Amino acid sequence: MNSIRRQDELTRRRFMEGTAKTFLGVGALGLTLRPGSAQAGLGPGIHIPGRLGAAKHVIYLYMGGGMTHLDTFDPKPGHENQGTTRVINTNVDGIRISEYLPSLAQHADKMAIVNSLTSTAGAHQPANYLMHTSYEERATIRHPGIGAWLLKFNGRLNPNLPGSVFIGSDSRNNGGGGFFEPEYEPLAINDPNGGLKNSRIRGMSPETFSHRLDLASRFDAEFQQQYNLREVRAYTQMYDEAVRIMASRDLAAFDLSKESDAIREEYGKDAFGQGCLLARRLIEHDVRAVEVSFGGWDMHNNVFVAAPERCAVLDKAVAALLSDLHVRGKLNETLIVLTTEFGRTPRINQNEGRDHYPKAFSSVLMGGCVKTGLVYGKTDAGGEEVVENPVSIANFNATIAHALGLPLDHVLYSPSKRPFTVADKGKPVLDLLA
Repeated sequence: MNSIRRQDELTRRRFMEGTAKTFLGVGALGLTLRPGSAQAGLGPGIHIPGRLGAAKHVIYLYMGGGMTHLDTFDPKPGHENQGTTRVINTNVDGIRISEYLPSLAQHADKMAIVNSLTSTAGAHQPANYLMHTSYEERATIRHPGIGAWLLKFNGRLNPNLPGSVFIGSDSRNNGGGGFFEPEYEPLAINDPNGGLKNSRIRGMSPETFSHRLDLASRFDAEFQQQYNLREVRAYTQMYDEAVRIMASRDLAAFDLSKESDAIREEYGKDAFGQGCLLARRLIEHDVRAVEVSFGGWDMHNNVFVAAPERCAVLDKAVAALLSDLHVRGKLNETLIVLTTEFGRTPRINQNEGRDHYPKAFSSVLMGGCVKTGLVYGKTDAGGEEVVENPVSIANFNATIAHALGLPLDHVLYSPSKRPFTVADKGKPVLDLLA
């Protein structure tokens, strides 16, 4: 009997997930329920008072593959490790960055550059997971990412749109909703130009669609009465939300065709540039958290060819995002995080490339609650060792969480009753925050 019940439950899950995906043309990261995930008992939202003036939104720009620090935000002019990358001044006296980032050089006054991140995770998957969650990866549990924590503690701002969105081609390593309920999973969009495909009701009249929804609701009621399980209710909630989003005027937030060609060109017509533009639109429509992923930074070969190409895309998109948010009055309430899983070896290898290097690397904080126009931390003359103000991954994530007003010491429990906090044991770097 239990096996039959389980089979019905799994069949029901697949139906609900497939229906939502068909309607929306998108997916949710990790939406297939982990064992016990719906039994976490964490409630629909906690709403603990946070710090005054906290950022309302986060845009998380993830450079997948390991962004080279010497060729971006921590150049070492005159040292043999620098190679052929030159250095340029910025609009802040004393701050110099790579020549590959000329547009961002004019926005240094909006940045807190952290040049002293350090870790021991030197493989992509573990390092990516650690950066997203503050925890080491385990086979028995998935930890929530910062977007899920933000939604858990502070709730949605717009009930008609997803609270969190992931934009990019590789969502496998994103922290996602972890052991939280499915409602905290990010909505995953592969192509920002595609919007929410199939989001309109196609091939039937509104009356026919309404009639079919009514039939489905009757089926739901009978099914839930027979199998009153949290997992079934979670998937029913996902389906209902998909239908509500389809009918929402806010759905236009996903449609980049509503932007002028000039604006779209300003960000860059590539996937990352358009992803940053979509992030701005979503923030304007009160989506809490948006991650935009940009891979291709794993430069074991020809770094002085590959880095300029990657940096050109990054430079154009992020500079446009900063300018756009500033003009629209959204920058002060939006925390922008530019980060990666580790740096790359300062010493150039035999293939004119740089290998994995977690010992020292760079990230940037911009926007809400950040002390800007500064460089925090320092590496030695060759960019090999952190010699001033080292920042661990947990401390970096605690800084992000504190800027968003999240309670760092508040414990939530996984389905196995293990205690977790938003940034593990990390402490915020208050010198980075206004």
